[in-house]
Amino acid sequence: MQIDSDPPAALRVGGIVLCGGHSRRMGSAKSALPFGPQTMLERILEIVSATVSPVVVVAAANQALPILPPGTLVTHDIHQDSGPLAGLHAGLTALEAHTDAAFATSCDAPFLLPSLIDEMVLRLGTADLAIPRDGDYHHPLAAVYRTALVSTLDGLLTSGVRRPLELLEHVQANEIDVESLREVDPELSSFRNLNTPADYQQALLDAGFTPPAPNDSLDS
Repeated sequence: MQIDSDPPAALRVGGIVLCGGHSRRMGSAKSALPFGPQTMLERILEIVSATVSPVVVVAAANQALPILPPGTLVTHDIHQDSGPLAGLHAGLTALEAHTDAAFATSCDAPFLLPSLIDEMVLRLGTADLAIPRDGDYHHPLAAVYRTALVSTLDGLLTSGVRRPLELLEHVQANEIDVESLREVDPELSSFRNLNTPADYQQALLDAGFTPPAPNDSLDS
């Protein structure tokens, strides 16, 4: 449902970074991949923390994490093995006492821009969530969610729902045409995810970093 986008006053906004995926196509945990002097997770946390606070990392059980910035929260899925919808639920649950809403991202979007985060927060308006849309494709991990959605998400997960987009059938959502976001992200680089070793190596080159040597394994 498309509704108005007038921003509410004094909205407290945090951040959610999902990093507990299986990374099967990458062959190694994306969160731990080097990206210049940082890991991918460290880079994403720096970007997100530049504009919203606090930030919660949703990690897999027993997942090793680097030393995180002071104030970073860490949580784990309450609904196990239920995909990114469960990650969103865990992140919003952790932030429920601290914020009114949260910008959610994955740990494999190293070109995410703080200006894009700020714009998506403005686009939330009075809706339950604001989500970018590119034609028929949506970007649930570049979206803003109200923490009040925790009970709705819990009910959906309990009933067996796993796809984040099914949430749109149960809430009021501002669906934002990605073309309207070029003013704050001209190349729409914030939506660039790294899923394979080739994606990763190209991203390093584009960022001005040296990719790993051909005989280096991402599994090491």
